[in-house]
Amino acid sequence: MSADLGDLTAQVSLTPYQALGIPIALVGAVFLSIGAQLQSRGVAKVEHRLGAAHSGMSVRQVLALLGRPSWVTGTLLLGLAIVFQLTSLKIAPLLVVQPLGAIALVVTAILNARVTGTKLSGRVKRSIAICVGGVGLFATVAAFSATESPITTRQLVTVLVLLLIVGALLGIAFVLLRRRRSALFYIIGAGVLYGFVATLAKVVLNRFGAGEFDGLSALCVVMLLAAGALGGYFVQNAYSSGSPDLVIAGLTVVDPIIGVTIGIVVLGEAAQASAFAGVLFVLAGAVAIYGVFQLAKYQPAKAH
Repeated sequence: MSADLGDLTAQVSLTPYQALGIPIALVGAVFLSIGAQLQSRGVAKVEHRLGAAHSGMSVRQVLALLGRPSWVTGTLLLGLAIVFQLTSLKIAPLLVVQPLGAIALVVTAILNARVTGTKLSGRVKRSIAICVGGVGLFATVAAFSATESPITTRQLVTVLVLLLIVGALLGIAFVLLRRRRSALFYIIGAGVLYGFVATLAKVVLNRFGAGEFDGLSALCVVMLLAAGALGGYFVQNAYSSGSPDLVIAGLTVVDPIIGVTIGIVVLGEAAQASAFAGVLFVLAGAVAIYGVFQLAKYQPAKAH
């Protein structure tokens, strides 16, 4: 038995120091869930006072959020969540820590049920379990196959070009779909942007730690902030048309899938992974996304 355990441990590609990124990421996920719940409450109160946002939140509504204590507190907690996430990204491979945010979905579901005074239905519980199970499988496979190597200038430029293309496509889609109040559009858009944000944050932290902060790194910071700001705007719109459970489900599934896909395809973090691991990555991602769409279908009532 001990020999088998030793063989299993030897296969895990994480060092003890990198493994510290896992509990740090989990703490950040808890802050994320609480912060999301408070932000959602703030958005609901602003809409109750100023009216619903039928084509995206107006400047007046966004500014009104700053006067809601619940929204401000939620934003501060999300700031802490980002600090924990960045710390975990500095320590461990992107493939390992990004999917762990799925724990936020469980915490958010419990909090939202208490706030709304409703009981989670069996379908909602199954949808959440599917999301967490898919992301959990993703993280497990990553722990056994993820490796890190220095990011080349060519790889970084590729990420930045992809972000520009994605940003332009999301901008066009926003103009075309903003009157439909589609929570899934805003959630998927924010998740995609946050996936790029996590990747760029990982790059900037690594370059800064290696003393290689240059003009390209500065451009990464600018792009990171722009993508984060647009993603944040999408999230606030998602709160106005969907429950916190659904918002967090989308973010904790789409965000890591985008980040991990970039890590695999562009950064080569799964270069040592077997073909079987690749199949599991695809399968786990499909399961998690299916869970999000199921949750969108059976989501609980939005808190007001």
